[in-house]
Amino acid sequence: MLPGILEHIAKQRETVIDLQRTLVSIPAIGPDNGGQGERVKTDAMIAWMESIGITGIREYRAPDTRVPCGHRPSVAAIIPGEDESRTFWVISHLDVVPPGDLALWTSNPYELKIEDETLIGRGVEDNHQGVVSSLLVAKAIMELGAKPPVNFGILLVADEENGSKYGLDYLLKNHKDMFGPKDLFLIPDFGVPSSEMVEIAEKSMLWLKVTVIGKQCHASSPEEGVNTLVASSAMILRLTRLHDRFPAVNPLFKPSNSTFQPTKKEANVENVNTIPGRDVFYVDCRVLPQYELDDVLEAIYEMGREICSTYGVEMRYDVVQKEQAAPATPVEAEIVGRMVDAVRAVYGGNPTPKGVGGGTVGAYLRRAGFDAVVWATWVPNAHQPNERSQIKNNIGDAQVMARALFAGGS
Repeated sequence: MLPGILEHIAKQRETVIDLQRTLVSIPAIGPDNGGQGERVKTDAMIAWMESIGITGIREYRAPDTRVPCGHRPSVAAIIPGEDESRTFWVISHLDVVPPGDLALWTSNPYELKIEDETLIGRGVEDNHQGVVSSLLVAKAIMELGAKPPVNFGILLVADEENGSKYGLDYLLKNHKDMFGPKDLFLIPDFGVPSSEMVEIAEKSMLWLKVTVIGKQCHASSPEEGVNTLVASSAMILRLTRLHDRFPAVNPLFKPSNSTFQPTKKEANVENVNTIPGRDVFYVDCRVLPQYELDDVLEAIYEMGREICSTYGVEMRYDVVQKEQAAPATPVEAEIVGRMVDAVRAVYGGNPTPKGVGGGTVGAYLRRAGFDAVVWATWVPNAHQPNERSQIKNNIGDAQVMARALFAGGS
């Protein structure tokens, strides 16, 4: 059965192009980014799935009065397997980010452009490639009359680009019964060109805004003011000591240590001969899961108190983003083994379970007690002008999904 499925998928070049053309033409931008949501794109995908004979389709609507239809739709389609108590889920998202500066694009971001085997358009990689690959598997199953060992579930969610409040997070909070304890979860929403990264863990993420308050004065009379740029610089250097406070390493991640990086700096004064009385900078912390972000914050506050005492300034802190890492998916989890074997069979190489520094929707599943893998074959160039996806990756990733689905079957 599996060889026929793989052969069917391999011949779907035109299906890839047709699906990508449809997906690219419908922006599906969330209201946080000035768009009208995913309704039109969801309708197009429901119609496509119905056209190939899928009947087990359910829609879930997260209320959102900011969009014309009043809700943010996610859609689940299930093709029954031999064991209907379990589902192999492929979870992709339909929303995309805005195109950004149109002058940086060589074509209309909402019209699919094809250059040899490369597809260009907003969303072709993030996350249309995952959507298309899952639909290729469904098409092969339906047209060949195959029955997988377990159910094959396609879940197309909303709002991934703005935090998933109206997408997967909403589903897990409001429709807990849609997933079973023995289900398997693949999220094709991050990857590397070699296909070898099988993501099973994430670092905690903390973004902190630090505002330093002093006293502005003329630069020729510094004794009359309190120079916040000097205090900010001292604080930035002091933050390097966080690596000593939180020194653990974990080879699952690259880099294997926690990172604490000052990044964005806001303008303070416009002219050279004024000492700034207010200075603002930001810190990006990616912290190994064994550390609590509250402990990191307290360490930063402690350093700040020392700087304030030394330089006579005041410091204020605003947490821009704070996300404590979810428990990692165990290396020995069934979904990890299935994916490693399937990736090796299709792409070769040495697929390896890894951790990443950023956040993915996999965290929502892991917090809910489900084992999830985030994997795809990406260029990667998500969110960039002239976003690209390789036709061969749409097809190859579909073959990986099929192999993982049929693992242990005929």
